Amino acid sequence: MQASSTDSTQPTRLEGIISTTQKGIGFLKHPDLTEDVRIEAGFLNAALNRDLVEVQLLPKVPDMQQTGEVVRIIKRARTKFVGVIEHENGFVFAMPDDRRFYTTILLDEKAKELVDGDKVYVEMHEWTDPKKQPLGTVLEVLGHKGVHEVEIRSIILENGIDDSFPAAVEKEAEQIHHEHQAHTPEDLEGREDVRTVATFTIDPADAKDFDDALSVQFLENGNMEVGIHIADVTHYVKPGSALDTEGKARAYSVYLVDRTIPMLPEVLSNDLCSLKPDVDRLTFSVWAVIDKDSKVVGTRFGKSIIHSQKRFTYEEAQEILNKGEGTFYKELVALNTHAKSMRDRRMKAGSVDFEQREVKFELADDGTPLSVYTKERLDTHKLIEEYMLLANFSVAEHIMANFGKNKQHVFVYRTHDHPDREKLKIVAELVKATGHELPLSPKGDVTGQALNKLFAEITGLPEENLIKTAALRSMAKAAYTVPNIGHFGLAAPSYSQFTSPIRRYADMIAHRLLFQALTQNTLPNDQWALYNKILSDLSQREVNTVGAERDSIKYKQVEYMSSRIGQVFDGVISGVSEWGVFVEEKETRCEGLVSVRSMNDDFYTFDAKKFRLVGRRSNKTLSLGDVIRVKVEKTDLDRKTIDYSLVQ
Repeated sequence: MQASSTDSTQPTRLEGIISTTQKGIGFLKHPDLTEDVRIEAGFLNAALNRDLVEVQLLPKVPDMQQTGEVVRIIKRARTKFVGVIEHENGFVFAMPDDRRFYTTILLDEKAKELVDGDKVYVEMHEWTDPKKQPLGTVLEVLGHKGVHEVEIRSIILENGIDDSFPAAVEKEAEQIHHEHQAHTPEDLEGREDVRTVATFTIDPADAKDFDDALSVQFLENGNMEVGIHIADVTHYVKPGSALDTEGKARAYSVYLVDRTIPMLPEVLSNDLCSLKPDVDRLTFSVWAVIDKDSKVVGTRFGKSIIHSQKRFTYEEAQEILNKGEGTFYKELVALNTHAKSMRDRRMKAGSVDFEQREVKFELADDGTPLSVYTKERLDTHKLIEEYMLLANFSVAEHIMANFGKNKQHVFVYRTHDHPDREKLKIVAELVKATGHELPLSPKGDVTGQALNKLFAEITGLPEENLIKTAALRSMAKAAYTVPNIGHFGLAAPSYSQFTSPIRRYADMIAHRLLFQALTQNTLPNDQWALYNKILSDLSQREVNTVGAERDSIKYKQVEYMSSRIGQVFDGVISGVSEWGVFVEEKETRCEGLVSVRSMNDDFYTFDAKKFRLVGRRSNKTLSLGDVIRVKVEKTDLDRKTIDYSLVQ
């Protein structure tokens, strides 16, 4: 972002990313300003959400928010949108699914054959005149709204995700798959053979892309060597290949409620690279020696070949731990014991436990949600998490120890800046309103230990998810960066991501750079800008990926409640505003609004300082974290909203 000014009599002009609302109001953040610039309706001048724009500041009114006007659209965030067909006065429009697109798109004559309610994927033509509606052309007719496949594909397209691979990419993947069914001497060159060591995977029951496996060897001195074996994807996917270009563009595999859209074609992601049982697989490994006190006393790195002897689901591995017997019982117990100790030590050091319940769905064959539930987090989930963290910490520490003195060295760090003090202040007030405390330093900072203490106090309470969510939203966003600034959330001076190259392109880059460091004792010093741009793009793709995953969950939650109009549920107040309270149903986490207009027992006013509504006559309060009974009144699948009413 840039700021410029002409002279003392002229207002400053700012460049930045604009955010818009469905009412056609915009907001611009800028590091030179302490508050957002508000762009009123009529002053956006055809700018849309997340466009890069130039804004001219208007004369400041005392005690009022700074306002501005868009004077130039520098770069459109996107020009393709999903919308619903509407006919009016002989014209055909697309009403965008993204409500921040504050107008409709006028379609050409070819769209007249479509009917109201059809969903379409539209490309918007150049739009510069805000007095006219933007024009657009239909790229694809998706089908009628409300149909499962149509809605999921709408979410995919709306987030800029491609669910099919180009023919050249598929062909290249098939050729690699065919050529490497039997490992060649070149495949095995320089690899440590650990095929006879006890090795297994632990993954979700529906997983197909197994990118990590664990091996265990008990040493004569009482220590244990854990091998953390990661699919060696970059052995097959070479820089500059069609597969590599496609993987970089996608950046992630996407996990929706009913499907996975892989980063790489399935012949690689689900077969050749996947660490399936009973077959030899090529891996990039981190070996860690752990002593009887669960301290890592040595690490090493290298390419390997493994042979997984067992594929566990999380539930199967947990059952063996619970029963005290079964396949690899001794290894699982040792891994779990050390994992618990390592996790405890990590938490005491200030690593923040942001663990939240994961929403899962049981779907009918046509995609209708039959049930919504929150996934139980088992010891085996935490076990795998701990060893993946160990591998990632170890890789980053090795790079920093050997190359950190050269500030221009290139590597992939996963960094997490300290939380914003103003946001922390709001969270501390919210926490206080629920009867708890989050201590801040005199400067307004927070420690990981203070957050963990709070989270321990609220475990199992109705307000647990609310407070954790609010605290998480106050955090800086984790990002991929070349410069290493540490990771606040993990209380780590350095951290990378190495353990999921099947589904994250950043991990593929980390694999290549680590291999270069190990074999050549060098890292790039003259490609800082190139890698920084690549990692910035990956961080942006992460926003789209997470957005698609959240949208699919939200849509299915609303659909689930659509068949339960009139039913009553227990819920927790998750938000309070002047127009009502947001309530999260306790079991399914389906969030909806109880509008003040629906509260007929009293006239409620908003107490912003205490995050509550207060009845004027009865003095009844509705506060954050309160457990209340609500009835499902109506749902809107287009807007993905649920309306609740209070049950007295």
